[in-house]
Amino acid sequence: MKSLSTRSLRAPQRLALGFVAGLTALSLAACTSNAREDSSSDSGGTSNADKGSNDEAGDKVVIGFSAPAADHGWMAAITNAAKDTADNYSDVELRVPAGTNDVNLQISQVETFINDGVDAIVLLPFDGAAMTPVALKAMQAGIPVINVDREFDDPNAARVTVLGDNYGMGVSAGQYVCEQVGDDKNAVVAEIAGIDSLPLTQDRSQGFKDALAECGQNVDNRVAADFTVEGGEKAASNLLQAAPKIDALWNHDDDQGVGVLAAIKNAGRDEFVMVGGAGSANAMREIKSGNSVLKATVIYPSTQGADGIKLARLLVQGKSMSDLVEVEVPRTIQLFAPVVTEDNVDDYLPSAFES
Repeated sequence: MKSLSTRSLRAPQRLALGFVAGLTALSLAACTSNAREDSSSDSGGTSNADKGSNDEAGDKVVIGFSAPAADHGWMAAITNAAKDTADNYSDVELRVPAGTNDVNLQISQVETFINDGVDAIVLLPFDGAAMTPVALKAMQAGIPVINVDREFDDPNAARVTVLGDNYGMGVSAGQYVCEQVGDDKNAVVAEIAGIDSLPLTQDRSQGFKDALAECGQNVDNRVAADFTVEGGEKAASNLLQAAPKIDALWNHDDDQGVGVLAAIKNAGRDEFVMVGGAGSANAMREIKSGNSVLKATVIYPSTQGADGIKLARLLVQGKSMSDLVEVEVPRTIQLFAPVVTEDNVDDYLPSAFES
């Protein structure tokens, strides 16, 4: 489902970020990796870190982590990955109150972190605008805030912001569709969006539209769902009734995609290729089976909270990202939105979230 209040980037900013997003994500993964290059262990952790590396144990770091309730596969994966990452470090103490969709309760959680004097706060806001004042309060108290996924209204409310790429998701999906249908003037392209009022949905749709324009295509049929299985099934049923012929379909979210696929099966439709969104494990298993209309999905990383934990540790210990010449942790990191197909699904399936 992803962010409820992600603020939109203007098109020039998106295009500029598009080139560097993949490099930034690779740098983050490489320079903060738990695993030694010469180690055969998959467990990582500070006990295996080379002396002088970023992963070598240092001063203890107390991190407060707050996120919305895990009522969606992607959101549950965010919190679980953050906990797992913290467990890999003997010098990290992670404090995680129960996830909540109550803004006032989440504000209270952050105020508790401030009063307790934690070293850093990693915060995925239920509502970025509503959480901005308390994040500013933490920053003013000298506690660095790492803002994850849903941006604050004021850039001063966070030392680092870790983002997915909603516009880039649309671009990646559109580019894949272009590869499938080419410049066929008779091709019918359909789209099942998320919640239309959300900036993230608008960004995804705009990216999709822009990418399709490059091969002379456009969206011929479009409906919106609500990021739920039930909503996906209803929206897909309506779409299939309205469009007797479809060549390619992009569904924004793999959780609602469970319902979309059910509607497609019930309608007995299999004449088109479908692209998913977010990168759930069940979607990837469908892709790997080779027996589904679902042929690809576009990743919206559920590692953002885990990346936030690593970045918080680096900040507090006065370290930088070792693969960069820059001596400070960057202010903004935007993760890439790759396309997963049958050809590369085995690379992504182990880290995918369950819907």
